[in-house]
Amino acid sequence: MAGDAQGEARQRLSNLVDWNGVAADKNLARRLEEDAALLGRLLAAAAGPLHRDGQMPDVSEDDMGAGLRLLTDMRLSLDRLEAQAVMEARRQGMDWRQIAQHQGLNSSQAASQRYQRLVTRLEEIRQGVR
Repeated sequence: MAGDAQGEARQRLSNLVDWNGVAADKNLARRLEEDAALLGRLLAAAAGPLHRDGQMPDVSEDDMGAGLRLLTDMRLSLDRLEAQAVMEARRQGMDWRQIAQHQGLNSSQAASQRYQRLVTRLEEIRQGVR
């Protein structure tokens, strides 16, 4: 089951320790966590119960727009992390079949194509094409 695999992955990664005195940069992870919490609060407020007077919750178009912008930024950060993780997996000797299996994809070709699309998208963003 997907939930079990996610739990196992979380447990495995939480067991990692500061190896050789090199601490991981937690700023990006912390920012993503905080942004996800903000989005959760926004969506809960937007879908929340009506006020006692029957009015909709106080979530404006500008609030929803801010949430969408935040999602765009989060997606870019996650794409960068995924590209880095795949590059590191390849550097560590994993083949595309193994990477595909861990990503829940059906073939090594699918994993390779996904990575190529991701790298192309990130490069287009970097160059201002997107």
